[in-house]
Amino acid sequence: MSSLIRINNLQVEYPSRHGVFIALNQISLNVDAGTIHGLVGESGAGKSTVGSAIVGLLENPGHITAGEIIFDGQRIDEHSEKSLRALRGRSIGMIFQDPLTSLNPLLTVAEQLTETIIYHLKFSRKEAWERCLQLLREVDIPDPEQRAHYYPHQFSGGMRQRVVIALALCSEPKLLIADEPTTALDVSVQAQILQLIKRLTKSHNLGVILVTHDMGVIAQTTDKVTVLYQGQVVETGDTQTILKDPQHGYTQSLLSAVPRADRKLKRFPHASWIEDDVQSNFSDLLDDWKASSVKIVKGESQNILSVNKLNMHFKTAGSLFSGASKIIKAVNDVSFDVKRGEVFGIVGESGSGKSTVARMITRLYEPTSGNIAFEGESVTGTIPKVRLNHYRRCTQMIFQDPYSSMNPRMRVRDIIAEPILLYGLANKKEAFLRVNKLLEHIGLDTAAGLKFPHEFSGGQRQRISIARALATEPRLLICDEPTSALDVSIQAQILNILKDLQEVLGLTMIFISHDLPVIRQMCDRVAVMKQGHLLELTETAELFNSPKHEYTRTLLKLIPSAPVTCDSVDSHITTT
Repeated sequence: MSSLIRINNLQVEYPSRHGVFIALNQISLNVDAGTIHGLVGESGAGKSTVGSAIVGLLENPGHITAGEIIFDGQRIDEHSEKSLRALRGRSIGMIFQDPLTSLNPLLTVAEQLTETIIYHLKFSRKEAWERCLQLLREVDIPDPEQRAHYYPHQFSGGMRQRVVIALALCSEPKLLIADEPTTALDVSVQAQILQLIKRLTKSHNLGVILVTHDMGVIAQTTDKVTVLYQGQVVETGDTQTILKDPQHGYTQSLLSAVPRADRKLKRFPHASWIEDDVQSNFSDLLDDWKASSVKIVKGESQNILSVNKLNMHFKTAGSLFSGASKIIKAVNDVSFDVKRGEVFGIVGESGSGKSTVARMITRLYEPTSGNIAFEGESVTGTIPKVRLNHYRRCTQMIFQDPYSSMNPRMRVRDIIAEPILLYGLANKKEAFLRVNKLLEHIGLDTAAGLKFPHEFSGGQRQRISIARALATEPRLLICDEPTSALDVSIQAQILNILKDLQEVLGLTMIFISHDLPVIRQMCDRVAVMKQGHLLELTETAELFNSPKHEYTRTLLKLIPSAPVTCDSVDSHITTT
């Protein structure tokens, strides 16, 4: 079978005043029609640069300095911008991670699809409309005759991604480049999108390059895989062969860091090939905490938090177009207790209400009805300021996007010290000493305190947000999707930090996620939510082995199959 696209010894460089950065170093790969070729690696590995180089969308001053790209028998890396523009629209389609960046918010879906069809295929407007409806049916958009007239913001995230796939296919391309198309999606929507891409690959005889850092997606979707590390190919070949018997240490490290859904590990293995895998150390942190934060023995029956018949209703404003206002019941009659020293998981898809529950617990939202009690005392409604401040000090939160929760104009030292000074726990000098200790505990040096948030990687910023959450010596830590935006190896490092915190300090945690393997590794008990209702609450092992509710069983079936067993990489990875 002749290759649809062949890349030979491709080199991409970015010159700057500090020297030349080599983004791709002698990259070679082949993609056949009717197959899906995965590009896997962490942020900075160069996988997205490969796609950009193919279609001529490298950001200045990046440029190709060596090698060749041959598409459908023709060399295209030397094409003019005009030729590449025609190629991008007609023969090569692209699907990006965030569908909103690919869609014009001011145009309906029909307008965007028909405009592209008319431009590239020279169809009449009537023919373009029929082609538009055909594509929307093909990507499983319900009621396409009506939905075609919707604007992008009127679709859910999964439906928007389907529209983007339809847009990429509307000119009947031969090659599809999908750059992290499911990273921001729930497990059920992710499964639907991946099945759709697989089906379209066969029905249209497409060649697909799937860019991802998710080894589960690679195992479930691709025919071949190329593993990239620092702009170089470290391993390439048949997907199942690579995953079952990885030869390179970096591939072995990536596989070892994938959270497992079949059994719980005490810690994620130490990934020796991953850069900046700094180990945290909390062994002496307990001595620094005040008597009020003394370690709690795991399994004590006393509840630290009780949630009783919690409801949260939002009222949408009416308008000329949408009609009368509506009541959205985000949380309905939710009740649960959190025991001292446990990790309590809340799992569910987007819109299930899990983050709304967290915001009510932290008093960012005032419940419509119901009660929340912390250490036996109600913290809902109007309570004395002293008790409210005490509760807020004892209940801290770690957010999904650490960067958006930090003031970009403040140094890290001041960001971490801010809650210490706010609650009067120390003077400024003592606060900075405490900050230095916290930075060391999370694996950063004290010099990091003088830097600004933008000077750190995503994993380092999440370490900083953990340090800030610990600054007030909390008793309850709420983690709202703390690792969903991170590479799999960085995710493993952060989860190890949280595991260490819980073990050494006996911290109580509420861990919120839509990632079931992560929930399996972190939690003692799990509550499953859907559309504001709590459907199931049980021990973690029981939930994964014997789920009671049909919705839970459905979620578990949709987990991407484990790409490899832990035993197959044990001889290469050191467990710590």
